[in-house]
Amino acid sequence: MKSHDVPTLFRQRLSLELRLLFLMIFASLLLMVDSHYSFIEPFRRVVAVAIYPFQRIVVAPRDVVIQFNSYINAASIIRKENEFLQRQRIELAQVTTRMAQLLVENNQLRNLLGIKENIQQPSVVVEILYDTVNSFNRRLVFNKGSNSGILPGMPVINESGVVGQIIRVTPMTSEVALISDSCIAIPVQISRNGMRLISFGAESGKIEVRYLLDNVDIREGDKLITSGIGGIFPAGLPVAEITKIEIDKSTGYHRAVSDNLAQHERYRHFIVLQVDLRNITE
Repeated sequence: MKSHDVPTLFRQRLSLELRLLFLMIFASLLLMVDSHYSFIEPFRRVVAVAIYPFQRIVVAPRDVVIQFNSYINAASIIRKENEFLQRQRIELAQVTTRMAQLLVENNQLRNLLGIKENIQQPSVVVEILYDTVNSFNRRLVFNKGSNSGILPGMPVINESGVVGQIIRVTPMTSEVALISDSCIAIPVQISRNGMRLISFGAESGKIEVRYLLDNVDIREGDKLITSGIGGIFPAGLPVAEITKIEIDKSTGYHRAVSDNLAQHERYRHFIVLQVDLRNITE
């Protein structure tokens, strides 16, 4: 049995405009029904569940980019915070060290001021500019000179004892040779028995008492203090402590080796005693 198809030319179809109008009316009706009634809600849920996997697939690249950016930003923030904390830790350590140093210097200055009040002759408090201690000489350079009344020959002390003697001055600076310098000799005495001696600086950086006889009353541990003879160094200032007594093979006499009690390397401030060098007899 043959079917008789109607030619396409004679088929009747709705125009596109009518189709669009119909769809618009249908959508409007759905909106009105959905706003007043809830019977479409189950259908909506079914559709939402069905399209959820496709939604996740679509937004997955966005989520990956967001997570990656979050990781980069978090790493950058953590790195910056670590750098800030490291810098802050270093700054706090520097502040703590500086405070400890200032505390030590403050205590030293208090002790120097206490010594200065007990000294009869005028004096000047000085500070180290730099030191020139080496194998050949042991010198310090201070920040005050002849403009402050400092002259060559004046003694230098700190709270622990005798440091040295001024050997050179300029209007703004002065240079001191430490008592361990080979050019310095100081009249001393043993605090235990009052025996008067002369101490000399040695090339080893120690302080020596030379040309001692076998029967001399000196022993290890004895303290040497200034005797006051000569008028430059006031009497009673600590100088050194005997650490060893040995025979000087070059002379045949005994020699007492001692350590400096002033320990200049621990201090920045010292006192220059302004003794009247004109009244000192040669």
